Amino acid sequence: MQTNELRASELRSRLALALDVDDAVEAQRLAAELAPWFGVAKVGLELFSAAGPRVVQMLIDDGYEVFLDLKLADIPTTVRKAARVLGALGVSYLTMHAFAGPAVLRAGVEGLTEGAELAGLPIPSALAVTVLTSDADAPPHILGKRVAAAVESRCAGVVCAASDVAEAKQLAPRLIAVVPGLRPPGSPADDQARSATPGEALAAGADLLVVGRAVTASKDRKSAASELVSSLTA
Repeated sequence: MQTNELRASELRSRLALALDVDDAVEAQRLAAELAPWFGVAKVGLELFSAAGPRVVQMLIDDGYEVFLDLKLADIPTTVRKAARVLGALGVSYLTMHAFAGPAVLRAGVEGLTEGAELAGLPIPSALAVTVLTSDADAPPHILGKRVAAAVESRCAGVVCAASDVAEAKQLAPRLIAVVPGLRPPGSPADDQARSATPGEALAAGADLLVVGRAVTASKDRKSAASELVSSLTA
């Protein structure tokens, strides 16, 4: 296997396809079409609200790791109970809002662990969402406080903008850095105020790159996905 082919194969596990649709059939169709380039499927609030847990199992059965992006934020008891249910679904990642504080994040981590263990499944990675990529007005000190909350709560990683990865890694080197809001060069930013290219995110140290509309809304999705991977393995 050539070096670039090997790198492309390894890269697949670090690319998450954002299935931001409201229909399980469409989500499965997109996932099947783009499986050669993406190893992780992101299920957000829209798709989960429309299709529920069955879409998670469907994607797992299709060979994907599932990144469940629900951004849980409630009182600790509620978050713990919800995370326990979600941990039993077989997801690989689950997001919670870091602004809710360490007690809530810790409850989520505990619930997620308990649910997975009761189901006999690997423990998913709990991810603390630091500052949304659509938020251009967050005070500079917020990132550090939220990364610290993630560390204190024993989260496995954080979700942050590409521009925040270096600081997050400096504060907490062991944490996974997940970067959404990515757009290839020349693509519209849409509602992402702090977007970046996948190459910029990878260079900054991101561990998991989340890509959605730049590929899923393309007229030629396979070509868009292939060009994305080529730009990262060149």
